[in-house]
Amino acid sequence: MFKRVLIANRGEIALRVVRALKEMGVESVVVFSEADSDTLAVRLADKSVCIGPPDPSQSYLNIQAILSACYITGAEAIHPGYGFLAENANFAELCEDVGITFIGPSSSCIRLMGDKLRAIKIAKEAGVNVVPGSIDEVSSLEDALSVANEIGYPVMVKAAFGGGGRGMRLVGSDDELVKVWEAAKKEAESGFGSSKVYIEKYIKDARHIEVQILADKYGNVIHLGERECSIQRRHQKLLEESPSTVPAEVRERIWKDAVKLAKYVGYESVGTVEFLVDPSGNHYFIEMNTRIQVEHPVTEMVTGIDLVKWQIKIASGKRLHLKQEDVKFNGCAMEFRINAEDPLNFSPSPGLIKKLIFPGGPGVRVDSAVYEGYEIPPYYDSLIAKLIVHDEERKSLIKRGIRALAETVVEGIKTTIPLHVMILKDRDFVEGRISVEWLESKL
Repeated sequence: MFKRVLIANRGEIALRVVRALKEMGVESVVVFSEADSDTLAVRLADKSVCIGPPDPSQSYLNIQAILSACYITGAEAIHPGYGFLAENANFAELCEDVGITFIGPSSSCIRLMGDKLRAIKIAKEAGVNVVPGSIDEVSSLEDALSVANEIGYPVMVKAAFGGGGRGMRLVGSDDELVKVWEAAKKEAESGFGSSKVYIEKYIKDARHIEVQILADKYGNVIHLGERECSIQRRHQKLLEESPSTVPAEVRERIWKDAVKLAKYVGYESVGTVEFLVDPSGNHYFIEMNTRIQVEHPVTEMVTGIDLVKWQIKIASGKRLHLKQEDVKFNGCAMEFRINAEDPLNFSPSPGLIKKLIFPGGPGVRVDSAVYEGYEIPPYYDSLIAKLIVHDEERKSLIKRGIRALAETVVEGIKTTIPLHVMILKDRDFVEGRISVEWLESKL
């Protein structure tokens, strides 16, 4: 096991990793920007190093500064969290080259699955169903129009290296495709460093279902069930739950395909295989996330398995002793992403938290790095807390969620709490009649 681990991230995920390391008896090092000097992760870590100004490109994305912090502090491994450098294959490769353990899959696996087109091809090779569309880069407008007409509108134009709900455009006709084509390629280039795009069929009224994978360095792969991630706005997840409300036989097919794909690519570490499920129950692979997910606590609540600790253990070479039959699912859980945003127009709402009260009671967990008197900086993601609730069945879980949200007080900034309450009280949501389009239609 490692003696000292550096955390190359910020906010609640940095604090989550600090806590896991403390319980494992491993020293923690947190890097921080000048805007994050007073965060809880910095206060609670064993060591901390300032790596630059607030601009992420000069701090949390500054590979040289992060590796230098490793050398200065004697850290043996780096936990990248999610976002920032978590799925940067070049960063993982540099860590490998200089003898620092990257807590995640190999750089080759990140590179393989980070290119969405290559990932789709690999999924097909592995015998996993994929969304109809182009199997290669679509480089010209003429080819784009040809593919779109072959599979039929509406279609999605996607950046091959996109992620986090970004780099996607919905197109409903030839005219629309002509209008957005160049803009989509430029957006891909500026956002992800590559103008490479592809086209796939838009699956109407689809559910977004993802499977949590746990795999060691010795070929042992298990799944920890699935999460429903259909409550989205502009492809950004807002609420996740486990188990999903898709039929049991569909869930089991998805589990099987997720494990099959992970084994096929020789995956190791925690990871997530994501699918769309159409109204008929057909499922389609869309991508694999080679990192810990924002919504990982949902799975932890229903399985009792600490994903962050296992991520660290696997990176240190520990063999996965859990077998698939050892995984037991207990009740159900939901996670509400509480963002510092206006709940009506979703504009950012940074500022001083003047009053803060988090909920408690049975089946309630809060993952957050903010506190009363904390000033939320305007430079980063708007997520300030994750409220997770657990109960024996979904109906009582929703009531618990409403109760916990009502107990939560955040004054001085606007948050998405009212939106979550609205969702939980909606009859369609309560009865499981949702899709990735559902929230947009409500708004």
